[in-house]
Amino acid sequence: MKRIASLILIILLLSGCGAAVPEAVETTAFVTEPAIVEAETVAAETEETTVSTETEPAEERFLLTFVGDCTFGASPSNYYAGVGFIKTVGEDYGHPFRNVMPYFENDEATFANLEGPLTDSGNPVQKKHTFRGPTDYVRILTENSVEAVSIANNHTHDYGQTGYASTVKTLEDAGVPFVDRDSSCIFTTENGLIIGLYGAVYYQLDTEMIVAAIASLKEAGCDLVIFAPHWGVEGTYRPTEAQVELAHAVIDAGADIVWGSHPHVLQPVERYGDGVIYYSLGNFSFGGNGYPRDYDTALIQQEVIRDAYGKITLGEMILVPANVSSEPNRNNYQPTPYEMGEEGYERAMKKLDGTWDGPNLPIQ
Repeated sequence: MKRIASLILIILLLSGCGAAVPEAVETTAFVTEPAIVEAETVAAETEETTVSTETEPAEERFLLTFVGDCTFGASPSNYYAGVGFIKTVGEDYGHPFRNVMPYFENDEATFANLEGPLTDSGNPVQKKHTFRGPTDYVRILTENSVEAVSIANNHTHDYGQTGYASTVKTLEDAGVPFVDRDSSCIFTTENGLIIGLYGAVYYQLDTEMIVAAIASLKEAGCDLVIFAPHWGVEGTYRPTEAQVELAHAVIDAGADIVWGSHPHVLQPVERYGDGVIYYSLGNFSFGGNGYPRDYDTALIQQEVIRDAYGKITLGEMILVPANVSSEPNRNNYQPTPYEMGEEGYERAMKKLDGTWDGPNLPIQ
């Protein structure tokens, strides 16, 4: 994917399920202001007494995009439903991300949570909700500028070992880097940013083990470290105290970004220390629900700055509130950004900045 040289952005500056939900996650008010983010270069200095020109190494800027849950398929009972993902998308691999491609194709890397196996065979395990999609749907990733995915979630094994093995092979054959639960992944972007990811799922969130894994990624020479937890309580608009404590511990240990999933709804974004925490980005292109009760989603673009000496800092953050569908009254699995000032835009922003006071959404 291409590095951004210039991109007009809406910059929203931030500092910022169940049993125990904290009263608030510390965030700061948003400011919306158009701006242009450009890679800065250091011009050569010419002195009158010399004819030579000295050039210092340039500062580099990268733009990363993060989205939430993507299920490229459906449950067994809805697999061939007329309004289901399979029938809606068919072989139009560009359909799911058509309305967000300007973000995906003009960044350094896009990350999605792949929630459900890609397999052409096997049987669902015995659980309430199981999903799968055909292996050809890996092309939704490769043909739409999605560079990496997390399979660290509670649906990757919906079709047992057969479905899991198929998913891993399909991603590997397509050249899509992925992070699994309790494991790490390191990959290098087109323009040389070394990214390390560590994935974990709610039934194994051992702080000591996760902190050690973050340290290992730093020691391995990663420029940027991302923790991808599948955590929290489904349908709740606030993280639990345990989530907040773990997120802070991971940032303190050296992670730059915490990219959370699982609640299926938006939760606040928090600036903490030198890092940032996306507690939940909700559903994105989610084939698991044709008629969701909450249509709000978002994508986040995060600027990453690498100075001339290799030091990484996080720059501007761009929030793009969106609808999971481009059609009213049903999910057509095609996320579409809201217009600024639209009711949905304001509602999604409140969920992201922590000011949403609506009731939680029980997941059935």
